[in-house]
Amino acid sequence: MISEKMQSAFLDQINKELFSEYLYLSMKAYFKSLNLNGFANWMDVQVQEEHAHAMGMFDYVIERGGRVELLAIDKPECNWASPLEVFKAVLKHEEFVTSRINALMDVAEETRDRAAMILLNWYIKEQVEEEAGAGEILAQLELIGADKNGLFALDKELAQRTFVAPVIG
Repeated sequence: MISEKMQSAFLDQINKELFSEYLYLSMKAYFKSLNLNGFANWMDVQVQEEHAHAMGMFDYVIERGGRVELLAIDKPECNWASPLEVFKAVLKHEEFVTSRINALMDVAEETRDRAAMILLNWYIKEQVEEEAGAGEILAQLELIGADKNGLFALDKELAQRTFVAPVIG
């Protein structure tokens, strides 16, 4: 049985994961408006990943005998000055999510919820990958600068990304 404190922490994180899905959907719309369909595709994969992350926690709470109550999702940003600014925001957001996953692990350790700790180890590893991926694209955009050919080459590369449903846990 999941403790109330652990359940509450998971419910908060489910909300953060759903906000992430919403944020990346907003970023996808931004890229679509610029006809950068490869960047939009990259964001679409992020949308699907964030949904899977939220559902992994959603299912976990239920499996542990808890009850899921969904919280209101904040409105995400919808305007950026450039693709570079979007990826600065992506990296900053992923760093925030990492801090929240770490705080969730702190609650699991405090409540001695070993099952939650095992689950959260997967999310911690995933966040390392998320930050690295966002950081790599940000670095590429910084190198490209104002070079439109470089931007279109990166767009073409990002169009190749596909969603692979994660096996959480």
